[in-house]
Amino acid sequence: MPRDTHEWTPSPSPASDGTEASARDSPQLRRILRIFRPYRGRLAVVGVLVGASSLVSVASPFLLREILDVAIPQRRTVLLGLLALGLIGIAVVSSVFNVLQTFISTTVGQRVMHDLRTDVYAKLQRMPLAFFTRTRTGEVQSRIANDIGGMQATVTSTATSLVSNLTGVVATVAAMLALDWRLTLASLLLLPLFVWISRRVGRERKRITTQRQAQMAAMSALVTESLSVSGILLGRTMGRAEALTRDFSAESERLVGLEIRSHMAGRWRMSTIGIVMGAIPALLYWTAGMLVHFGGPGFSIGTLVAFVTLQQGLLRPTVSLLSTGVEMQTSLALFQRIFEYLDLRVDIEEPAAPIALEKVRGRVRFENVDFTYGDKDSTAALHGIDLTVPEGSSLAVVGATGAGKSTLSYLVPRLYDVTGGRVTIDGVDVRDLDFATLTGAVGVVSQETYLFHASVADNLRFARPGATPDQLRDAAEAAQIHDHIAALPEGYDTLVGERGYRFSGGEKQRLALARTILRDPPVLILDEATSALDTRTERAVQQAIDALSAGRTTITIAHRLSTVRDADQIVVLDAGRIAERGTHAELLAADGLYAALVRRDARTEDSSTVVRTEPVTLQSDPPAATPATRGDSPAGAPAH
Repeated sequence: MPRDTHEWTPSPSPASDGTEASARDSPQLRRILRIFRPYRGRLAVVGVLVGASSLVSVASPFLLREILDVAIPQRRTVLLGLLALGLIGIAVVSSVFNVLQTFISTTVGQRVMHDLRTDVYAKLQRMPLAFFTRTRTGEVQSRIANDIGGMQATVTSTATSLVSNLTGVVATVAAMLALDWRLTLASLLLLPLFVWISRRVGRERKRITTQRQAQMAAMSALVTESLSVSGILLGRTMGRAEALTRDFSAESERLVGLEIRSHMAGRWRMSTIGIVMGAIPALLYWTAGMLVHFGGPGFSIGTLVAFVTLQQGLLRPTVSLLSTGVEMQTSLALFQRIFEYLDLRVDIEEPAAPIALEKVRGRVRFENVDFTYGDKDSTAALHGIDLTVPEGSSLAVVGATGAGKSTLSYLVPRLYDVTGGRVTIDGVDVRDLDFATLTGAVGVVSQETYLFHASVADNLRFARPGATPDQLRDAAEAAQIHDHIAALPEGYDTLVGERGYRFSGGEKQRLALARTILRDPPVLILDEATSALDTRTERAVQQAIDALSAGRTTITIAHRLSTVRDADQIVVLDAGRIAERGTHAELLAADGLYAALVRRDARTEDSSTVVRTEPVTLQSDPPAATPATRGDSPAGAPAH
């Protein structure tokens, strides 16, 4: 499956220099800090523990100096014992502080990741349908799983590491200055160079991380599409399994290269820092010797050993601090990708003062409605639609493919907002209704039936979580699917399989109808709900639809005109405009576009009957078992 180079993947180009990068990163860093604001109390406790641990650890070299310069030379055994116990006590206290700070910081980090995942998911739930029509599912999943998951180390340990190492560096430098300022200057001479190197490495890794996460998203999208039930069926029936494997291998190969570059970026430069800092003790011994040689003040053995111990203690937090800076630069790329989703503009929002209707009667009105997908220069999908559907009546919308039928149905539940005119329910603009009223008022049954990989009961309760078993049974009976469910070995506890593939097309459609019956909406939209079914299954589903439609305002998007002849009103769309309207008899008498569509359907049905008569007769005895009755065996292919 080739890569889609036109999918929605916003990512700014890397800055041309460090100044631009810093200018862009500053607001982002402030925004990241705001994420941690709800946990500032716990972070303050972590800061106190880290500071205390660092200060306690710095005391060790001073105790060591006293051991070497006083306790051992003067043979003061009691003092030696106390100093040794002090070293042990410092190790114990430091360990306890480290465990506590790790627990608190990890808890805070995991809560922050939870907040980010929830915020991104909630934002995506509010995005308009148009966003999902142009964005691959794998890309969305990658943002939530890979990008937020990649930040785990950063959000759980970076704050602690930053405070710990910074406190350790400051405390150690202060202690080194207290011992000897000249040796301190010699130790810190190369520190500015190390900071510059780490910033260069950080920017390089940030750039590579952005590319790596985009590649992971592309691979995730390929896996999601090709390893779904539909993808497997398509790949095997088209003989594309090997080609898909080659595509996946190519995507994985690209990821290998980026992972290697990510891990090796600046590795030699950072290793050089470690080598140089590891060699500084030799420089200190040499400096001390040269000072003594040229008549400078001497050093006691204890002072020199304590200073070198401090310097070695400075090595770990300094390198860790520089590495933390590199990791923060890398994490900025991940935060940037998350913020891109959080900053997406939501086109369909609940109004500031929403209207809630206590009882919806179901009168639907289209008032001079225009609608255009995309920008204003695009061709209008609907233009000048003026239409009234009285409460409890039925409207059928017919027309050629691309005439705007489904688009019209999307405007009632606000899957899209009109670009001109307005759509009202009981005289109230749907854009002024609160979401609870709107979703309770309008039920949609589409041709594309979606079922979760859960039990039949769970799928039905998605519409009404508190539904009782009796209510489930009543809804299933109304949809004419109860007898089939009851005949299954596990009844309503039967798993429907991925996207409902253990059920036939007609069975899935009737389950969708039962789900809608549970909601009991006063306005029902049927978007070509039977167009993909065979004639026999269509009759069964149509009977369920007729039962569901009784007493409701029903808008039917029709593919087969035979299903809408009894509609109170039929509208014919042509290129987004109403070409004809009336009852079935009136439109036939007018002998216009509708009559031509009816004649076309008649010819199609006659041709289909001639071709299919004999096979249908042969297959009718005995009846085939439905997939759901065959259990979970892979051999049970879905019936359609």
